[in-house]
Amino acid sequence: MSLISIRNVSKSFDKLEVLKGISFDVEEGEVVCLIGPSGSGKSTLLRCINMLETIDDGEIEVMGENIHHLRDINHYRQRVGMVFQQFNLFNNMNTLDNCMLAQLKVLKRNKEEAKRIAIENLNKVGLGDFIYALPSTLSGGQKQRVAIARALCMDPEILLFDEPTSALDPEMVGEVLNVMKQLAKAGLTMMVVTHEMGFAKDVASKVVFMDDGVVCEEGTPEEIFNHPKSDRTKTFLSRVINRN
Repeated sequence: MSLISIRNVSKSFDKLEVLKGISFDVEEGEVVCLIGPSGSGKSTLLRCINMLETIDDGEIEVMGENIHHLRDINHYRQRVGMVFQQFNLFNNMNTLDNCMLAQLKVLKRNKEEAKRIAIENLNKVGLGDFIYALPSTLSGGQKQRVAIARALCMDPEILLFDEPTSALDPEMVGEVLNVMKQLAKAGLTMMVVTHEMGFAKDVASKVVFMDDGVVCEEGTPEEIFNHPKSDRTKTFLSRVINRN
């Protein structure tokens, strides 16, 4: 059984059809990178999986359960974490408290355990020396690493990344991608919307190319980057790879 099974998923905002019958699977331990031009529906699909948006048609099953029949969304979001473009940290809290809050409120962990787990995960992303720093004093790359540590504190079985490096200055992109590479090596199941083709090529188990609300092509990085079948995939890759 696939960890995530997406079947004929459609989603519209008013008259704009953003997802048009999307179907594919994510297996346990896979890193699935969603690539494609802006506006192709990648982020909307991720938001549907995290239940920030509701689908109009089709079915999303996660860990064997149809997510639109769930009663406890908080419990679900603990198992399926999400890292956003804009970090979404609480600016009035230091990095340690940012990583402890959901543990205390959602998981009902005691303070000592929540602190230990927060420090463990901040060390994992290379920020053990910044546990008392406020977000306003951190670089963009550091903020995103705090956001990843915060998500890891919930012990997720799946982690969704929505263009995690798109708000960063170029020199900070590498530090975030390195953390994500380490998580992939550790076997965490990840879905990543990204414009970083090098990351998709090196780290993904599967690449899904989306354009205009449909999946045009999916396959291994070798298949998608070296032997694309769809004309739309070929056109997109020739543009982004030449630009980079």
